[in-house]
Amino acid sequence: MDLMLLGYETPLTIGLFVLGLIITIMAQAKVTGSYKRLKNVKTQKGITGFEVARKILDNNDLKNIHIVETKGQLTDHYDPSRKVIRLSHEVFHGTSIASVSVAAHEVGHAIQDKDGYTFMRIRSFLAPIVSFVTYAGYFVALISLLAGITGYIKVGILLILVALIFQLITLPVEFDASKRAKKQLQELNLTSSSEDDNVKQMLSAAAMTYVASVISSIINLLRLVLMLRDE
Repeated sequence: MDLMLLGYETPLTIGLFVLGLIITIMAQAKVTGSYKRLKNVKTQKGITGFEVARKILDNNDLKNIHIVETKGQLTDHYDPSRKVIRLSHEVFHGTSIASVSVAAHEVGHAIQDKDGYTFMRIRSFLAPIVSFVTYAGYFVALISLLAGITGYIKVGILLILVALIFQLITLPVEFDASKRAKKQLQELNLTSSSEDDNVKQMLSAAAMTYVASVISSIINLLRLVLMLRDE
């Protein structure tokens, strides 16, 4: 749909679009680069991501949480509705810094769920609403295009606002999960103190993708507001 907006673009709005794209690409490249490097750095303990996740879960009285293997790379996540942690093949079986860091981070979300962490509860509540608004928004956008470009820009602003609110709530959830992960790894002696910097780097790189998403959304929101003003 962005192609249909070309007639309404200015050098400033084009520059904002490119800037948002660059920030997103750089953040993704950082987490991918850190993961590729640290998946080749084995931990001194030599335990797998699955074992790390299981030990942390059991230590936090979360024996009811299942851990399953899933396809893809960096597709790891915690499913609060099913009480399941899904780890990608490399994380599930790997004994690297990357594997144990990612596994511990996902368990951090399970601990948040158990503790009733406020921002996670809000995010879980908003997730289906955001999904509905997004799908409905794209449908309305198509209709708006038939009536005029202004309608599409307004719908675009609404969609980005909804996404931005969700992203802002997601930020503390992700940072807190990483904080819990580092604490558990240290307290259970699953990693050594000499590995702390690498663990921190892996977790920080992943968190930066969420920060980049927020910045990119703000930039794109500004871009559409400028286009609406100049329409």
